[in-house]
Amino acid sequence: MESQSRRKSARAKADLAETLRKAWYHLRLSVRDPRRVPTWDAIVLTAASPQQADLYHWQLSRAKRMGRIAPSTITLAVPDPHGQRIGSGAATLNAILALAKHLHHLDSPQVADSRNCNSSSTSYESSNNEIPLLPLVDLMGKKHILLLHAGGDSKRVPWANPMGKVFLPLPYLAADDPDGAVPLLFDHILAIASCARKAFRNEGGLFIMTGDVLPCFDAFSMVLPEDSACIVTVPITLDIASNHGVIVASKSGFPDEKCLVSIVDNLLQKPSVEELVEHQALLGDGRTLLDTGIIAVKGRAWVDLVILSCSSQPLISGLLESKKEMSLYEDLVAAWVPAKHEWLRPRPLGEELVAKLGKQKMFSYCAYDLLFLHFGTSSEVLDHLSGTGSGLVGRRHMCSIPATTVSDIAASAIIISSKISPGVSIGEDSLIYDSSISSVFQIGSQSIVVGVHVPGAQSSMAVSSFRFMLPDRHCLWEVPLVGWAERVIVYCGLHDNPKHSLSKDGTFCGKPWKKVLDDLGIQDTDLWGSKEAKDKCLWNAKVFPVCLYSEMLQLASWLMGLSNQEDETLQLLWRRSYRFSLEELHRSIDFSRMWLGSTNHQADLAAGIVTACLNFGLLGRNLSQLCEEILQKEFTGVQMCKEFLSLCPNFQAQNSQILPKSRAHQVHLDLLRACNDEWMASEMEHKVWAAVADETASAVRYGFKENLLESSSWHSTTVHQVNSFDGALNQSFQTRKVTVELPVRVDFVGGWSDTPPWSLERSGCVLNMAITLKSLLPIGTTIKTTTTTGLLFRDDSGNELYIEDFSSIAPPFDSSDPFRLVKSALLVTGVVNDKILQSTGLKIKTWANVPRGSGLGTSSILSAAVVKGLLQITGGDYSNENVTRLVLVLEQLMGTGGGWQDQIGGLYPGIKFTASFPGIPLRLQVIPLLASPKLIKELQQRLLVVFTGQVRLAHQVLQKVVTRYLQRDNLLVSSIRRLVELAKIGREALMNCDLDELGDIMLEAWRLHQELDPYCSNEFVDKLFAFSDRYCCGYKLVGAGGGGFALLLARTAESAKELIHLLTENSDFDIDDNSARESQNKERKRRIFFFVDGLAHPFTSLRRTVYRRYSLYYGVE
Repeated sequence: MESQSRRKSARAKADLAETLRKAWYHLRLSVRDPRRVPTWDAIVLTAASPQQADLYHWQLSRAKRMGRIAPSTITLAVPDPHGQRIGSGAATLNAILALAKHLHHLDSPQVADSRNCNSSSTSYESSNNEIPLLPLVDLMGKKHILLLHAGGDSKRVPWANPMGKVFLPLPYLAADDPDGAVPLLFDHILAIASCARKAFRNEGGLFIMTGDVLPCFDAFSMVLPEDSACIVTVPITLDIASNHGVIVASKSGFPDEKCLVSIVDNLLQKPSVEELVEHQALLGDGRTLLDTGIIAVKGRAWVDLVILSCSSQPLISGLLESKKEMSLYEDLVAAWVPAKHEWLRPRPLGEELVAKLGKQKMFSYCAYDLLFLHFGTSSEVLDHLSGTGSGLVGRRHMCSIPATTVSDIAASAIIISSKISPGVSIGEDSLIYDSSISSVFQIGSQSIVVGVHVPGAQSSMAVSSFRFMLPDRHCLWEVPLVGWAERVIVYCGLHDNPKHSLSKDGTFCGKPWKKVLDDLGIQDTDLWGSKEAKDKCLWNAKVFPVCLYSEMLQLASWLMGLSNQEDETLQLLWRRSYRFSLEELHRSIDFSRMWLGSTNHQADLAAGIVTACLNFGLLGRNLSQLCEEILQKEFTGVQMCKEFLSLCPNFQAQNSQILPKSRAHQVHLDLLRACNDEWMASEMEHKVWAAVADETASAVRYGFKENLLESSSWHSTTVHQVNSFDGALNQSFQTRKVTVELPVRVDFVGGWSDTPPWSLERSGCVLNMAITLKSLLPIGTTIKTTTTTGLLFRDDSGNELYIEDFSSIAPPFDSSDPFRLVKSALLVTGVVNDKILQSTGLKIKTWANVPRGSGLGTSSILSAAVVKGLLQITGGDYSNENVTRLVLVLEQLMGTGGGWQDQIGGLYPGIKFTASFPGIPLRLQVIPLLASPKLIKELQQRLLVVFTGQVRLAHQVLQKVVTRYLQRDNLLVSSIRRLVELAKIGREALMNCDLDELGDIMLEAWRLHQELDPYCSNEFVDKLFAFSDRYCCGYKLVGAGGGGFALLLARTAESAKELIHLLTENSDFDIDDNSARESQNKERKRRIFFFVDGLAHPFTSLRRTVYRRYSLYYGVE
């Protein structure tokens, strides 16, 4: 039974949503921080012609601009030589050679230096281009390259021909980024490929994918054998295998596991069942291994391929002269399979392939979970949008759509990057992309419309009674042509196969060619001339006329059989018009005009959204991102953004009661930056942060000072509205002494949702707990009165300051001021302005026996201690709720920002779930979790708290995150919203004593924290977590991350003990750290603390072990 269950699990396909989300998360990390998450050194696309290569170059630049390719990654689009087809194998060699030349051009000093390097080989030849081969091989051999085959014509997806099939729209996860451009198939392929980079480690290599397949699988788990080629396979049924390539893998490497690596014994192309049986290609369950088109080459095999490629110029020239092709999937890979060598030798370049590549082997990596999404036909494209992935599809993205009362648009229709006019009808499951559709259009169900721009009301067509109807299951698109002013309207049936001939059931618009010819009253010679019947197909039929736009629409209706087909006027117009075939269109596309038109169209759509947002909305869209799209419009983009600036006073005046000033100022700031007005933008940035502070102060308590950050007016008003003091307390005040000691906090999940302005506008939830260190409360303050006036501050680092002139305590404070926290506390409590200080003084001492930048909330908790102490000594309201609110204001005053979770974590004992409710005043609800003895025991046995020895100040992270929130970055908003949800789930998990579920929550929270800020982790932390992964069910850094303490939740108590032992023995985690020494003079080396069984265990070297006690803090009895 267990064996059956295991096999069933092994054969389960990847969850599309989960796989893509993880892949996109990894892609964003690798682009933002490629030093920590390695990315590709180069991304290369093959193209059919130099013109298509130009288009691909623009698309690659777009991907870089949008953060889908790292700035450091080299991108290249390589056309087949002279636009002549040479086969995917020869195109691979040509692309590698082109990249080598490109790198040599970019990095010639490095190549020159490498000529003096020693090499294990002495038989290098010339690269046939006057560049010595050895330097090129040395340079290329170290690179990690992604090669995407995207050339050729898309006969079975003809509407994708102009854009290139790899760049067709695929709006999976589009709703995650509603103000960005729609995701393309290419973008999703980049995401999956980013996960495969890990398998190469530091060894150079090549990763090849195809442009018409999205292979969804766990590429993180991929294993690549050393010094070899490897092809990714997936088990498939025999009916599908008979139309594709099949891999025969050695049976000796087939353990009963989910994924496996086996040497390849043979390769079969479109095999029959008999061939599969004969070659022993059947698996135990009756399936066989499908070639997915994904090939990895690394180590010595990669070097061999580079040598062959850099010497391939005469070989490719020979192919061009003989008009032959060399395939990647039939010929080139056969060189790594000895059983295919005899078959390969007589084929084009066969001898060279065997001689240069035949020494290495090919392996099969079987990914049982791989979900194979093929975009080989138009119907497959729609199937992927309405079938398996329908729940991921953004059906309305970057579009302008009329009201439901003036149009008839099906809810399942997908409308992206398009403008739809009133009066338009669109049927179910249709796709409209990059188009402007006027009221003369009616589009059926399961149809595809791409790049169609119907003239507006100014055209004569608008006043005509003609109404164009696109039938169900049809495709319609437009193509700009070189040398023609008009854009040709092109159309066919969804299921038409342009390769099927007239004599072999070929169709046009869903009807057999014979019926089409008979109905239209035309001859086959009108379409094909004198071609033989076997060569007559839709691909080369001269169907599509070039004439006035309105005439092209009428002829389209006639050709599709919707008009009077006996109309001689239309037949005559069609005959006398110059006509193109799909094949001729493919060779005549004006890629430059197409790209420019599409770019301007996208900019106009974005400008329309911004205009509506400023005139009618509450600025809920990401205007910064939309303006990036607008600025792509040549000449007028900046001018459009300047016009938006003139609307800023209007929207602020119209929405002043409900629109936060911080958001209004951020919009103004984003527009200024879009207009390149950095001086004014800098001024506006100060207003943004002042508004955040003001809004925080207002939310803390009614009537709080509006000009909190204005130092010039700070002393003109008293702060007795917050805390009222009695001057009659003067006598007792002089003899008082108050000590406040607090624990630190560790947070499980929910951080960032407590931070203004999020918590002022949206609900926040945090799950955290208070702990002591060494059985002591590590953070505290002592405040006592003195008979002499003045203020004396001392801290635990030996700093001391005496202040006699209280007017010097005014914001803004210098970030290097060691006492700005205490000064801010005196301001927010009102003590500095009280008459009491006229006759007496205060001595304030603070300490924090925790490393600075620990992530344990030290700064906020110390602020809470000082505020609480000041309120106690002055007789103010020192309740935890009031102190929590005042610390919020204090941190804005200090300029560090911050939320409420740290002070709540220290002020309230034990484990607690805290929720905040936006409004004036801000309401907080702290719910203590009554931890059972079982829960406490499990936490003490399984929860480890590790100090990484690295520090990072939270306010540096906070400013970036808050800015993204103020910009309404949807990825950030959805991430924090998910953290709030996880905090609620985590509360239930703890109450149910389900620490395994808590571990899953911690892992997801850690991923979300990296989504919010990719720099919240680093190489050391990644190494620590990777080392600990097999022993832990969850881990994360506490607080904002970037260093400090980490939480490791072990799977069992035994796992926790084993992990401590292994980390103690591993020298990788015993490193001298100057940053730790600089941040705290007392620490000379990295210290790693393990809290387990009530003990804290730090070590500074493998020879020294000290124990310190810790425990959950439940407050004073």
